[in-house]
Amino acid sequence: MKNLTVLIPCYNEEKGIGKVIDGIPKEKLNALGYNTNVIIIDNNCTDKTVEIAKSKGALIIKEPIKGKGKALIKGFSSLNGDTDVVVMLDGDNTYQSSEMIRLIEPIDNNFCDAVIGTRLSGKINSGSMSTFNRIGNWAFTFLVRVAYHGNITDVCTGYFAWKREVIDSLSKTLTSNGFAIEMEMITKMIKMGYSIYSVPITYNRSEKSSSLHPVKDGAKILTTWARNLAWQPNGYKK
Repeated sequence: MKNLTVLIPCYNEEKGIGKVIDGIPKEKLNALGYNTNVIIIDNNCTDKTVEIAKSKGALIIKEPIKGKGKALIKGFSSLNGDTDVVVMLDGDNTYQSSEMIRLIEPIDNNFCDAVIGTRLSGKINSGSMSTFNRIGNWAFTFLVRVAYHGNITDVCTGYFAWKREVIDSLSKTLTSNGFAIEMEMITKMIKMGYSIYSVPITYNRSEKSSSLHPVKDGAKILTTWARNLAWQPNGYKK
């Protein structure tokens, strides 16, 4: 059996985290040959997120410095040595954990090194993404396709799967604290020579109000896109 670790960075996700953990298709993953472990990165939760996650068998680790990037980097550094595949998704139930098999199968078949769940060519349920955010996501994705020559269809997605060796190299290069982490990961993976495959996913309305600020965080995402144009992988290239 291979080992799959699911990383879920959380900041006050009591309304969604139970649904996310319950939706993970452990029986199907087991049939595919995977043992599944769930790690919650507690990013200063003040509600019942941790209590709910513990009751459902998740391992809890803490990252006291707020920010999705900080939480995810902490999760990467906490992976067990026997982890073969890593999945990341949000804890607010916007991404459907039940669709995880879609991201795992291309990696299991050795078709690619990493998979992203794409909302822009998948199903975005009513009220799940504002017109402003949809245009912004499309624009950022277009910029990555043109400047980095990557066949990417949703650069701001929060649903990923990776081979373990990708994380071992990629995580050493990451510096983003907040929501620019997805842009940083995708642009650096392209430059490192990893193959990235996109699969369509369903995107739901969040169980809580979003922590993302479209203008402020959008500026940070754009800055990350520009900065990484000059970034070189050096010894981290595939």
